[in-house]
Amino acid sequence: MTTRLLVTGGCGFIGSTFVRLVLAERPTWQIVNLDKLTYAGRLENLQDVAGDPRYRFVHGDICDPEAVRDAMAGCSLAVNFAAETHVDRSLQGAMHFIDTDIKGVAVLLEEARRLGLERFVQISTDEVYGSIEDGSFTEESLLNPSNPYSASKAGGDRLAHAYWASYRLPVIITRASNNYGPYQYPEKLIPLFATNALREQPLPLYGDGRNVRDWLHAADHCRAVLFLLEHGAPGEVYNVAGGNERENIEITREILRVLGKPESLIRPVADRVGHDRRYSLDASKLQALGWAPAVPFGRGLAETVRWYAENEWWWRPIKDHDGEFARFYSEQYGERLK
Repeated sequence: MTTRLLVTGGCGFIGSTFVRLVLAERPTWQIVNLDKLTYAGRLENLQDVAGDPRYRFVHGDICDPEAVRDAMAGCSLAVNFAAETHVDRSLQGAMHFIDTDIKGVAVLLEEARRLGLERFVQISTDEVYGSIEDGSFTEESLLNPSNPYSASKAGGDRLAHAYWASYRLPVIITRASNNYGPYQYPEKLIPLFATNALREQPLPLYGDGRNVRDWLHAADHCRAVLFLLEHGAPGEVYNVAGGNERENIEITREILRVLGKPESLIRPVADRVGHDRRYSLDASKLQALGWAPAVPFGRGLAETVRWYAENEWWWRPIKDHDGEFARFYSEQYGERLK
């Protein structure tokens, strides 16, 4: 029997990784990819599978009930990757985040309830917990988001849970740590610093560079999502962690080492407002079910950095010709780099 899966935001960084994984590992499944194609959603991310008869792309917005109805028709499963995701952009303007990350989730959940979907996975984030000085957050920890992005994701997260509590829609919520890997839009730390270094441009490092993040390869994240789609318990939240806590300055130096570039490219700049100091997740609940990350961080980071070095065709048009990227970079770093 054929399984039809709706993936929203499938042209983004993590979503496209998930689409490729499912097509490779579930040969009888069909995928419908609903994507608005915002600045970070790119058809190039899935050009290698565009001709697969099991794959269908639908250009549309998760905030549009008609588009969602068309895309979800005939599906028994759904995974929502669609989101506005960048903290810096949310600090420049929050409304797009509220629309997509809360209203869009509501539209998807309502259609999923109408159709009686068998599983709905809402992709949340570790940032909904806020910062932690010692120890690690569990799934029972209080949510304490500290910027518009994490607050909007917390709203979608809790709305998804409410559809389980109120209607018994079989929802599963994942909260993952910082993802890295190929095809990540170059506004985030690793692709931004790698592509800047390749051009001998300064690497704008916030504050003292000692903010700590746990790093999870996108491929490992997607394997966890697929695992939970098939084995997770409805109504439950699962942390997904890489077990690779690093200070931003460590990551920056390693990027430069892999590329053979000097540390003189590092440019400390004024910190962003509300910058959480440390994120840390306890993922023992998921690991007890049998999942564990498979990509060693040192290897994964080096391979990712080399991917950007070897695939300039992918990121050069963004940095050279995308007015949206130029505007963002100027607003976020222009004054800081003076």
